[in-house]
Parts: sequence; structure tokens; C-alpha cells
Amino acid sequence: MVDDGEDSIYLQLFGRRLSALRVQRGLSQRQLAEAAGLPLGELCAAERGRCDLSVIALADLARALRVPPADLMP
Repeated sequence: MVDDGEDSIYLQLFGRRLSALRVQRGLSQRQLAEAAGLPLGELCAAERGRCDLSVIALADLARALRVPPADLMP
């Protein structure tokens, strides 16, 4: 979890981008979490901008969404 501040704005932008890509791909949160090997709660928190994911988790999400990791960055 993160504190409110400058970092939280970036995490919120990332979460919106992640959610938009997931919806574009026609995936539910559960489907994406399973495809990326992440707990559903962690994915939900990331989409809300409340979770600072690891680089490995980012790579797993990009793979599951079939996009380059850079596409997840706002």
C-alpha cells in the first residue's frame, strides 16, 4: 500500500491505464489476475492506484495483456 502524495498520483494514472488495457482486451479482473499469476486483491488495488507492484508483476501483467511493459506506463 502507498501513502497519499506525489507517488499516489502516478499509481492512480498507472491503475487507470491498466484498467483501460484490461477492458480493451475484454478481460475481467479475475481473468487478468489469473493470467498474470497475481492475487485478485492485488490487481484490484493496483487498478485503484493503491498498490505499488513489483517489476516482475508488471512484466507478468504486460505478458498477460500481450503488450510491451512500457504500454502500462502512463
